[in-house]
Amino acid sequence: MKMNPVVHFELPAEDRKRIIDFYSKVFGWKMNQLGSEMGNYTVVMTSESDDNGPKKSGRINGGFYQKTKEMGQVHPSVVISVDNINEHIKSVEKAGGKVLGKPMDIPGVGSYVAFVDTEGNMLGMLQPSMNQKK
Repeated sequence: MKMNPVVHFELPAEDRKRIIDFYSKVFGWKMNQLGSEMGNYTVVMTSESDDNGPKKSGRINGGFYQKTKEMGQVHPSVVISVDNINEHIKSVEKAGGKVLGKPMDIPGVGSYVAFVDTEGNMLGMLQPSMNQKK
């Protein structure tokens, strides 16, 4: 069976400026703040990167999203790269996990869907766009 790597992480934040200040000061991470059309998401570069992601193998980037009261309890999440998101949705469900909604297209990135594993951990799956595959 092919191994699917972790390719992205996400952290919730109540205060976007505070979380950006913390991670840029402590770890030197670079941030790219997206607009309201992308939910004010903050793209985080944890290592030297280009349009295809980290330049060095084995490194990942991530993002910060706005935490709201309506979301309830939220936790950090990891995103796993898959070749065929629809087949992996079936695999998650067959193995006892729960897929949260339908895959959504993230322009220039790929198709994404969140899921909950058998232990209640929320993660994501991403089928990268053709231009994002290395």
